[in-house]
Parts: sequence; structure tokens; C-alpha cells
Amino acid sequence: QVQLVESGGGLVQAGGSLRLSCAASGRTFNNYVMAWFRQAPGKERKFVAAISWSGGSTFYGDSVKGRFTISRDNAKNTVYLQMNSLNPEDTAVYYCAARYRTWDLHSYEYSYWGQGTQVTVSS
Repeated sequence: QVQLVESGGGLVQAGGSLRLSCAASGRTFNNYVMAWFRQAPGKERKFVAAISWSGGSTFYGDSVKGRFTISRDNAKNTVYLQMNSLNPEDTAVYYCAARYRTWDLHSYEYSYWGQGTQVTVSS
């Protein structure tokens, strides 16, 4: 089992920044690809970003490329999502997820999930 706890969400004005954190516990953190997904009200959960177990490779959804940066600190069992140039379309609940060894952009491929953290961007 892997337990994931997100933090760092909140209310921010358009153009602002937030950094989300996801603390992991349980099985060996650096065996897992870590990813962020988001879900807006009434919409399906969508891929935001993922990072390989080593941190050497990152992957981004088209809507966040150039604005968001995913990173991880395996010594702290934590993954981060730095979000810059936020706009109201980024408003959603953001979820941290873990998948063993390989990445995927489909949420159903991830075995472990956090409880989510709300990000609201006002115009």
C-alpha cells in the first residue's frame, strides 16, 4: 500500500502561482511513477503531469505545458507541482496518484490516490 496526502491548494488570482505537495508513505517511494490529475465539477478526471521514479523524465498534459512543473524529492518521499500563470480554467480538485514503475496518462492505470486538494483561480 501507498498512502498519499496532498497539500498546498487554495484560492489564487489569475496569473498567480501555487505549489502543491504530495507526501507519500508505505512502500518504497522511488519504485513508483508519480502523477497529478485534476477534476473540475461535472467533468472527468484529466491527466496533468507525471514524473518517472528517478525524476529523470517528466510528462505534461497539453493544457499545462510551459506553465506547470512536476518534481520529486525521493529523500522526502514527496512530489511537487509548481503551477504558474494560473487561469480560471485551472480550477479543479487536484489529485496525486502513484503507479508502479511506468507512467500512463489514464487515471484508471493508477493504483493509489490521495484525497485531493482544491485549487480555485479567480478572474
